[in-house]
Amino acid sequence: MSVLIFADQAEGKIKKAALEAVQYGAKVAEQLGTTATAVVLGAADAAELAALGNYGAKKVLHAADARLHEVETTVYTKVIAEAAEKEGAAVIIFPHNFDGKAIAPRVSARLKAGLVAGAISYPDTSNGFVVKKSVFSGKAFANINITSEKKIISIIPNTFAVSQGTDTAAVEAFSPAINDADFKVKVVKKNTLSGEIPLTEAEIIVSGGRGLKGPENWGMVEDLAHALGAATASSRPVADAGWRPHHEHVGQTGLTVRPNLYIAIGISGAIQHLAGVNGSKVIVVINKDPEAPFFKAADYGIVGDAFEIVPKLTDAVKKYKGLN
Repeated sequence: MSVLIFADQAEGKIKKAALEAVQYGAKVAEQLGTTATAVVLGAADAAELAALGNYGAKKVLHAADARLHEVETTVYTKVIAEAAEKEGAAVIIFPHNFDGKAIAPRVSARLKAGLVAGAISYPDTSNGFVVKKSVFSGKAFANINITSEKKIISIIPNTFAVSQGTDTAAVEAFSPAINDADFKVKVVKKNTLSGEIPLTEAEIIVSGGRGLKGPENWGMVEDLAHALGAATASSRPVADAGWRPHHEHVGQTGLTVRPNLYIAIGISGAIQHLAGVNGSKVIVVINKDPEAPFFKAADYGIVGDAFEIVPKLTDAVKKYKGLN
């Protein structure tokens, strides 16, 4: 019996959130006195597969079928469930990202397994199998005891620190029982963003709101982000107005992020926005309104005009990093 971890890939590279999930799964396996097995679907670099051992996986099941290179949730559900049965896995771990959110509930239903989505702790096995998650937009915590025979956990990205070891995982070819009839949805076109850090994997995020007054002023947000090596994000009103694409929208109705540093520029801090960012390690707020609600959640706040402060902050970062 092992702990199974779904390690998703993009263009053949294992995602950062998947590495976190593998290490989390390895520690759960250690708690349970068993081993961790990762499952990777689609084309992936052989060295990257073996390197999952650096994060605690003893074995990697690799389904290299070309049809699995693009995520199709119903097929992935079938394949991961088959991998779990093959390994006799009682615990299955997913990253709580786009792929994990779509697939974990389906696998839960298929295997009749209890699911905790968005876990922020390792299981407490002293009296059952209890996992903590945040609820009510991060205002409270729930400790959930999974009592089913099979258990599924998805973990919030950037919650668990990752340390890299030197072990190598044994890679085993995995040929799941799938056929063309399983692929009822086909990807006919894929638009990918190049040169950008995915928000769910970003350690630093610079975000802007309506206080920037218009899309023509977004350059200063991007300048600061480039200087910091950060991703850019926005509030919902900004995305709804068409100033920024919706994939940058963070908040209750957008992405939930947990970066090490979140810089909010010209965002008032409505509860809906806070719900998506209050797991950030450090929050810096720049707003000319001293009564902006965001200041109550901020670790550091700057009251002033963003059009004066942000360029100076960018210059200071560039000077510190020797980029001037």
